[in-house]
Amino acid sequence: MQIELIDTFLDLLDTRSFNRTAENLGVTQSTVSARVVALERAVGRKLLNRSRAGTELTTAGMWFAPHARSLRHGWTFALRDTNSPGDALSLRVGLQLDLAESHIGDWVAEFREALPETNFYLEPDYSIQMNKELLTGRLDFAVLYTPRFGPDLHFESVGELNYILVSTGSDQIADLSPTEHIRASYSPSFDMQLTRLHPEFADTPVASGQNAAVTGLLSALGGSAYVIEETAEALHQQGTARPVRDAAPIAQTVYAGMHVRRRHSRAHTRLITIVRRHLTK
Repeated sequence: MQIELIDTFLDLLDTRSFNRTAENLGVTQSTVSARVVALERAVGRKLLNRSRAGTELTTAGMWFAPHARSLRHGWTFALRDTNSPGDALSLRVGLQLDLAESHIGDWVAEFREALPETNFYLEPDYSIQMNKELLTGRLDFAVLYTPRFGPDLHFESVGELNYILVSTGSDQIADLSPTEHIRASYSPSFDMQLTRLHPEFADTPVASGQNAAVTGLLSALGGSAYVIEETAEALHQQGTARPVRDAAPIAQTVYAGMHVRRRHSRAHTRLITIVRRHLTK
């Protein structure tokens, strides 16, 4: 069976749209349709119902879905194991962008010390993409903000990261201007906490989802913004911005994610221990 058929089916599970799947995969809509027909012919059952309301799984499609994910994951690992250099274990690790910014050096140094015979490939990214790549096997391990829970993936909390409200002007919330606030959107849970604490910042002219970008915008434009605690301390020492004293910090829970088959492996257990130790200091 061509793996492209499985890839197309799995993408349709997310998009529920032949058109969007065609865009995601860089093919024509007719190619997506042809792949679905070929897959259904190979399986011997109709897997998808297509209508104006969207694409839905048939009963057979629901049964086939977990097997399709398993097939895709197994194929990825088969290729990687076959092409691994020598006898070294190779691990692809995804890190939330904000975490990579401040922790990548220390963490990787400890990763290598704990697993000296392992080759590491590090990929800073956003949670959405890392969830997808964990599912397909393109990532072995990820440290992220927003897990996508499901039967094939395992997640566990490994600590928290605090974001602090800083300002280039006043250190009092009452003096801050919403029009000069740079809204940080680091994760859905962060957005919910920010809206609850500061509804006046719900609709601002400038926003970003990455700590480094928010910091750069704050330095260039002035105003206020939530940044990682370490960044807040650095900005204060530089005289660029100061913490807003009467603003509560926002805690972002951090998760370690992996395929459910790998959750008890020696390598993954050691990586979790290292990350948890750093985030709970």
